[in-house]
Order: sequence, then C-alpha cells, then structure tokens
Amino acid sequence: MYPTALTQLARGNPFSAPLFALQKVEEPQQNLSRQNTRKLAAAATSDEVSCEFGSSKYYALCGFGGILSCGLTHTAVVPLDLVKCRLQVNPDKYKSIGNGFSVTVKEDGVRGLAKGWAPTFIGYSMQGLCKFGFYEVFKIFYSDLLGEENTYLWRTSLYLAASASAEFFADIALAPMEAVKVRIQTQPGYANTLRQCVPKMFAEEGLWAFYKGVVPLWMRQIPYTMMKFACFERTVETLYKYVVPKPRSECSKSEQLVVTFVAGYIAGVFCAIVSHPADSVVSVLNKEKGSTAVQVLKKLGPKGVWKGLVARIIMIGTLTALQWFIYDSVKVYFRLPRPPPPEMPESLKKKLGLTD
Repeated sequence: MYPTALTQLARGNPFSAPLFALQKVEEPQQNLSRQNTRKLAAAATSDEVSCEFGSSKYYALCGFGGILSCGLTHTAVVPLDLVKCRLQVNPDKYKSIGNGFSVTVKEDGVRGLAKGWAPTFIGYSMQGLCKFGFYEVFKIFYSDLLGEENTYLWRTSLYLAASASAEFFADIALAPMEAVKVRIQTQPGYANTLRQCVPKMFAEEGLWAFYKGVVPLWMRQIPYTMMKFACFERTVETLYKYVVPKPRSECSKSEQLVVTFVAGYIAGVFCAIVSHPADSVVSVLNKEKGSTAVQVLKKLGPKGVWKGLVARIIMIGTLTALQWFIYDSVKVYFRLPRPPPPEMPESLKKKLGLTD
C-alpha cells in the first residue's frame, strides 16, 4: 500500500528527504507511529499537524511568525540600536555605550531613546515576513533540485543558499524604513516621527533616498542571514547530538524551545561579527546626503567600521535568540509540521557501507 499522509509529508522535507515522487512500498504497521514523528521544522514536534508542509497556509503562517519574530524584537531594542547607530556615525560625541545612553537622555530625555520605533517596527516586520517565509520556500525548492542524498550531504550549503535568496527580497522590503529610521536616529532635529521624516526625505532626494542603502543592506544582511540560518540549523543539530542528554523526541516542547534559544544566541554572535562592517557603512550612508558606500568605507577606515561592535553583539545575539524562540513558538502554537535534526538517508548508509 502507499505510505500514510504523514509519512509522505515527512519524507518530503529538506532535512531528511527532499520532495520527490514516492514509490509503492510495503510498510509494517508497527513502524507508522515512529515515522509519524518526522515533522518539518528546526526545533519541535507535535503529534498532529494543522496543515500540509509546503501549502499556502504553511507559508502564510511561517511569514506571520517572521513578522512577529523580527518586528517585535527589533522594536524592543530600539534604544540600544539608537545608541549603536550614533556610536557609528559620531564617535567623537558618543564615546561608549554607557556614554551614548547618558548623552541621549540628557539631550532628549528618556523618550528620546525610542526615536525611530515606528519605521523599525514596520520595516523589520516586512523583512521578517520575507526572510522566514521565503526561506521555507527556497529550502523546499533547492532540496527538490538536489535530491534526497545530496540534500543531506550538502545541507549546510542548502541552508546558506535558501537564506541568501530569501534575504535578497527581504532587504528590498526593509530598505525604505531602514533609511527613515537611521535618519531620525542620527540627525537630531531633522525629524522626530515617521510622518515628518518620509515627506521631507522625498522632497529633498526623491525616491532614491529610500533605496540608496539597499546595496549596503545586502552586504550587511545577506552574510548575516546566511550565518543566522546555517549556524542555527547546525548548532541545533550539534546540541541534540552532543549536549542534550536525551533524544529530541523525548524532550518536552519547553525543553526544545530552550535549545532553540541557546542555538539562536550562538548564531547571533557570529551574525553580528560578519555583518558589522556593512552595518557601519549603512548607518553613515543614510545619515550623509550624496555619499556612496565606497566613499563611506574609505572615510571610516579599517578601525572605524568596527565601532559599536560590542553593542551590536549584545543586541544581535539577544535578537537572534528571541527571533528563533518566537518563530519556533509560533510553529508550535499553530501545529505546523517540523522535523527533528536531519539524519542520513538509508540509501546513503547502504552506499557508504554503514548498514547491511
């Protein structure tokens, strides 16, 4: 007989087996309960799923999870992001993280720390929708191209390619609000709100004002996202293999979400380091009219591009951990299909002589 619907679903995931046509197989009844535990995701399981993997509902809910994970977390750390940006564009005035907070509160009051919260929420919500939603889309697409065995062997490359492809589109969605946010945060007196800033920027520089930072955004965000997803996926795999004292199938949802948070923070530290030079360029570029990325890079120099790194590590490490935690929690809540860490396909084991 044909495998059950859940078995087909499990075999169609990009971690243990890509999407491919299933052949008729004989499956002993006693194995069905074990096979039904194979779900699609990074960190949690459920006995039942609410939708089919790869369906429109699945992608929509993944996108919703991305909106919550990115929009809420980036908005929550606006004060730290504001100080980080000011350290990057005006290091003579803002000497350190502590000094940056002190000067900002002295000049603008406590409310001044919230400058740029509206474009941050809107921009990063749109980015999260595209980042996580398209990641799921491209992960399935590339897995289908690779085939079952190559999906396992080249899974890190798959994560890198899928995340880079998703971030390309996510940054186009983010760029306008990122430009507005940086202008509000780094040019005191220019504008205090989104409604003030957008028409003023458009009147002065036209539509280009909102997209001149998209290439530096790609330089910053694509390496960041590649590290964020690939490092997270492999860290989860490593934690369950070497650190967690019991199989993932025996862990409760709460325990699995703790692993998600830890893996997310580890990934976030590496994300901050690889993307920080481009982040410095973006901050200065959106502050200065008429500048290009190359001009800003020359102006900052080798040392200048690393200003504010400690603040960014703290911010991005926490952000990434919370984003994965929220995203995985959304999947748990809506009972979306998710798998345990990838395992070597039986066909590959036979080829390598690892099984009879």
